Amino acid sequence: MSDEFKDAMARFPTGVAVVTACDETGAPHGLTVSSLCSVSLDPPLLLICVAKSARCSPVFERSAEFAVSLLRGHHTELARRFATSTAEKFAGGGFARTPRGGVVVEDALATLDCLVDGRYDAGDHTILVGKVVDHRLADGHGTPAVYVDRKFTTPSPAR
Repeated sequence: MSDEFKDAMARFPTGVAVVTACDETGAPHGLTVSSLCSVSLDPPLLLICVAKSARCSPVFERSAEFAVSLLRGHHTELARRFATSTAEKFAGGGFARTPRGGVVVEDALATLDCLVDGRYDAGDHTILVGKVVDHRLADGHGTPAVYVDRKFTTPSPAR
């Protein structure tokens, strides 16, 4: 069932985000997620799912806040890098600190600073509900990164 479930879910296209949290020393840690969705507009809540096996999972377990960067289509290499366990995720620049201290991708489509509103155990993942306390939208619209069939892509223009 597990492989069939993964195959079925791979057919569902999702947006792609890099989510970061800082450890007790202020050092940023992050991962790529496609499991992100809005939960509520009032108050503004979203959720992310963090694999318990992720190298940075302990940081997200302890952190009181996290930052979300909604990725553009040209961020595929960045998304791949944050999907690995490499320690060099932030090498090469292209990141900024938000007014609250979160680390975000500078040219993301949008960034959201979140306070952890709830943590829920869900099998091999932890669901984090974040209350959005600040956000930034990029100027104009851009092409989002999409994940489908186990690969990153961009949506085709509507016909």
